[in-house]
Amino acid sequence: MQYVKNYKFQDIPKRNIKKVVCNYKTLFLVLCCFISLTAVAQVKSSIELNAIRIGEQITYKIEVEANSNALVVFPEGQSFEPLEMIETYKIDTVKNNAKYNLIRRYGLTQFDSGYYTIPKQKIIIDDKTFFTNSIDVRVSDVVLDSTKQELFDIKPIVEVRKITSAASWLKYLLYALVAIAVVVALLYWFLWREKPLTEAQKIALLPPYERAKVALKKLDESNYLEQENLKSYYSELTFIIRKYLDEKVFDKALESTTDQLIDGLNELKKSNQIDLSQDDITNIEAVLKRADLVKFAKSAPDVNLAKLDRETIDVEIEHVKQGLPEPTEEEKLLDEKYKAEQERKEKQKKLWITVAISVFLLIATVVGFSLKYGFDYVKDTVIGHDSKELLEGEWYTSQYGAPAITISTPKVLKRMPDKLPEQAKQQVEVAMFGYGSLIDRFNVIVLTTKIKNLSQNNIKLEQVVEQGMQMLVSQGVEDIVTKTEAFTTPNGAEGLKAYGTASFPGLQKDKKAPANYTLLVFNTGNTIQQVVLKWNLDDSYATKIVDRILNSIEIKYEEE
Repeated sequence: MQYVKNYKFQDIPKRNIKKVVCNYKTLFLVLCCFISLTAVAQVKSSIELNAIRIGEQITYKIEVEANSNALVVFPEGQSFEPLEMIETYKIDTVKNNAKYNLIRRYGLTQFDSGYYTIPKQKIIIDDKTFFTNSIDVRVSDVVLDSTKQELFDIKPIVEVRKITSAASWLKYLLYALVAIAVVVALLYWFLWREKPLTEAQKIALLPPYERAKVALKKLDESNYLEQENLKSYYSELTFIIRKYLDEKVFDKALESTTDQLIDGLNELKKSNQIDLSQDDITNIEAVLKRADLVKFAKSAPDVNLAKLDRETIDVEIEHVKQGLPEPTEEEKLLDEKYKAEQERKEKQKKLWITVAISVFLLIATVVGFSLKYGFDYVKDTVIGHDSKELLEGEWYTSQYGAPAITISTPKVLKRMPDKLPEQAKQQVEVAMFGYGSLIDRFNVIVLTTKIKNLSQNNIKLEQVVEQGMQMLVSQGVEDIVTKTEAFTTPNGAEGLKAYGTASFPGLQKDKKAPANYTLLVFNTGNTIQQVVLKWNLDDSYATKIVDRILNSIEIKYEEE
């Protein structure tokens, strides 16, 4: 493994680079030989037929010899391309002395005639990786007698709508609408709904005179006198007259003493604010003072006298009502404004409660999702994040160049101009596809370079990596930190991987932003195939995008 820190590539002596590359190459070859010898001893692959007709099925068999406690992972999915896997059979286990032979069969087919190669398959045994041999298969046409078979016109292309992502989006939208509907229904039922009034609420809405009459009637229905509970009886009786006077005549009647209340009534009578006789004031004073004696001096008047005091209060309430002047239009208007103001305050109170509950539910939802998925993920979901949208959006698997590089990307890569001089085009043929650029948050490039008139394959992948680094430096990339290691694709293609960090140009000329990069290099005959990835240093979503892309790369060794 090679480490180079904080350098400009052209500043490194070339002989040192060649020395490190040679040592790495020797180590890599020894390692490959060791793995291949081990793999032959433990993994075998075979097919029952090397030649089939179009659509005919063949059985591909993988045999693995392993210990009884070993963890073996067989290939899954469409890893047999260009042949198509149509069926996977259960694993057969055969005991062989102290070890076990695990046999797994796959049903493969192909619907186009030609010569095909089943690529190497990757098998993982515990923490080691093994590859099977590639196998050639010939697919022949089915001979038809066109003189006896009726021919039909080609059917037109039918557009197929993709509904997976839409259905997922509609599902989450439905969940959100249901949650909002439940919250709105609860707020309406408990807060905004016009609820039926209780008996106490209905009485509270009555005018003071009618409220006093209802209170006297309830006092008659009580059993205070039967129980000779005169203290409670007189307490309620005096509260009724005091409450009425407090609301209609003397606004300090509830907290005043008996003498203070009577003095206040006399003052109002003298100022002609109430048409009340002296006898009425005297009757009210007599009842209040008798009540004071009962409550504070433990006096015990006769029950009949208590009933008489009740009738006296009833009569005096009538006299007070008759002695009050009629309210003026201004007073009526003020009363209506007061009621309107009270209604406005009540609605405002409900509105604030609704807002508070909504904010609480929103904060609780954000906190809940943040605890489960992380705050950054929730924030990026609500506000939006370019890399997150790429990661969770629709992906595309396509082939680029010839021989083809199969790769899955969040966006379809567009062909880019090679910008080669005419003299260079006579020596090499370049096909380049990409998305984004070096100044963007995420950038991916697939490059295929075919060298013409190459007598023998003497291309060194280390030299290609070196030229790639020099190209980055020429484009203004600085402080390159790189590390190289072998890389194997899921279909068994082997190449070289260079990766690390560097300072890339940004939107502003004088400012550079640190970012990650990865360069993959493969050699197929006289063709060099490269995949270049660049993404921001602090972008966790882009890191997942890169991992997914790297796990999707497949290299075809021959044009088919």
